[in-house]
Amino acid sequence: METTGPWTRAAAAAGLLKDGQAHPSVFAQMSARALAHGALNLGQGFPDDPPPTAVAEAAIEAIRQGHNQYPPGIGEAGLREAVAEHQARWYGLHWDPASEVLVTTGATEALAATILALVAPGDEVITLEPFYDQYAAIIALAGGVHRTVPVTSRTDAGTASDDLVLDVSTDALRRAFSERTRLVLVNTPHNPTGLMLREEALQAIVDEAVRHDALIATDEVYEHLTFGTAHQPIAALPGAQDRTISISSAGKTFSVTGWKIGWITARAELITAVIGTKQWLTYSSGAPFQPAVAVGLGMPSSAFEDLAAELRERRDLLTDGLREIGFRVSVPAAGYFTVADAGPLGEPDADLLAQRLPTEAGVVAIPLSAFYRDGDAGEASGHLRMAFCKSRSTLEQALEQLDAWATPRR
Repeated sequence: METTGPWTRAAAAAGLLKDGQAHPSVFAQMSARALAHGALNLGQGFPDDPPPTAVAEAAIEAIRQGHNQYPPGIGEAGLREAVAEHQARWYGLHWDPASEVLVTTGATEALAATILALVAPGDEVITLEPFYDQYAAIIALAGGVHRTVPVTSRTDAGTASDDLVLDVSTDALRRAFSERTRLVLVNTPHNPTGLMLREEALQAIVDEAVRHDALIATDEVYEHLTFGTAHQPIAALPGAQDRTISISSAGKTFSVTGWKIGWITARAELITAVIGTKQWLTYSSGAPFQPAVAVGLGMPSSAFEDLAAELRERRDLLTDGLREIGFRVSVPAAGYFTVADAGPLGEPDADLLAQRLPTEAGVVAIPLSAFYRDGDAGEASGHLRMAFCKSRSTLEQALEQLDAWATPRR
């Protein structure tokens, strides 16, 4: 029986098609290894924390009140209004909740529906590299051409810590555009590195999008988990709002990754286009979770600041510990993850190291190569991604085990 079809393009683009056979993603593989070996899982980005009490209680109450059937395809009115109010309160962006806000099954569906709706075969789509693996898969599924701009790293020799410093060249961003560019997908705060793009880089993207009449889509799921400079949405820059599809979700901010509630804000004609695809995917989902997320978005600013401050402490726990062990680290500006270079410990190949760590150290990490096309990480071939969205006890135990593993290598 012949089973070829567009799915093979998606699997190949994500590096999961080998000899005609589909393989599980590195996240599935490494999580399975964590279970098989009883290893601590710093690979996959799901938090150990419960959601804020008010958010959890709102979901329970919604179930009790009977919010268990299909919500409207565009989302519950209360959540759409909460999203619009949130965008105005935090960023000064004003959207009509009736026509310019769309609720989705997480940011994953929002991104898929946007790309499938707006990218035709042969259109070019620009992302940073490394990139979240879904991007390549959906671009390929749409028949688009994936263009990338590298996140570069250098050693900060001016500090005692000798940390990795990550950046993106504004000139490289500008050069990535062409007359065939249809969409640029902006992921800031960035997964997997925690980099936040400078305003200069964001404005360059807007300028080139205007020059080439391209659209902008964003992945802003870590927008509230920043550790210094506040998130700057690209839609708030001059010339951007009318051509930008802004995407975010509740999963990371409120520690409810399994609820799968996301949203899009964009001009009405763009929302209409995305609905044209989204309605054939899930149509609607998460009925009792939508009013709960609306409660979360309405929390005072101090509640969001407390969530980020707690996560920052765990970032510092992990990065300081890894640095002391002998890894070279980047200190992320946002998000769930840090990049750790095992090269100073005599481990230049992170792919092989990630396979060995579950048995040798009882710790799971993800090789950064998983976020590169064809797994070719170049100068980042010795880099691992490790998650600090775990409990303090998990992080402390992982560091103890990694320290014992690294002792003979120092």
